[in-house]
Amino acid sequence: MISASILDIKEPKDLEIYKLSRLDIDLIHVDVMDGIFVENKTMNFEEHKNILKYSVKPFDVHLMVIDVKKHIDEYSTLNPKYITFHYEAVSDVRSVINYIKEKNIKVGMSIKPGTDVSEIIDYLQYLDLVLVMSVEPGRGGQFFIENSSKKIQQLNEIREKLSLNYVIEVDGGINNETINLCQGCDIFVVGSFITKNDYNNQVTLLKELLR
Repeated sequence: MISASILDIKEPKDLEIYKLSRLDIDLIHVDVMDGIFVENKTMNFEEHKNILKYSVKPFDVHLMVIDVKKHIDEYSTLNPKYITFHYEAVSDVRSVINYIKEKNIKVGMSIKPGTDVSEIIDYLQYLDLVLVMSVEPGRGGQFFIENSSKKIQQLNEIREKLSLNYVIEVDGGINNETINLCQGCDIFVVGSFITKNDYNNQVTLLKELLR
């Protein structure tokens, strides 16, 4: 599956999201940054809401924020398919997982490149999605960190061994070459590779590689 990130989408954003969401992608990936958990800051909820109404695809919301529950309250009103928070951003992981589930939204948890899979094993049984950051979170256009492939493999092995049901997502530096380094991944977040080029050509190329 392709989750197209709109982080670096061109202006006018509403028109570009309209066009992008009508291509052969599966999800629209919405990055939310507060300038605290990560260095950069994205548009606020109301701004996101105004442009996302032009999408016909479900949303994959990625919270890179400190005040996680506040942002869950806001973005849950968009009825996203997934809301993903960062393991490193919260002190009580289970309470955040439950908070998202109570809103009847699938819950994802993300780990930074420096966080080992072993740190989150106890939570995997409660998750619908695990997001492996293959770049340092906070900005687009970075290069894929190859150690991410090992994390995807580990998550695959744990899922199979324990008969768990989470999907594995990877985000950061994904293009027509690095996508081949992510064997076992279910959802590929792709940003600048699509949005800085001809959308349809890039999406078609990626979909052919995934067949």
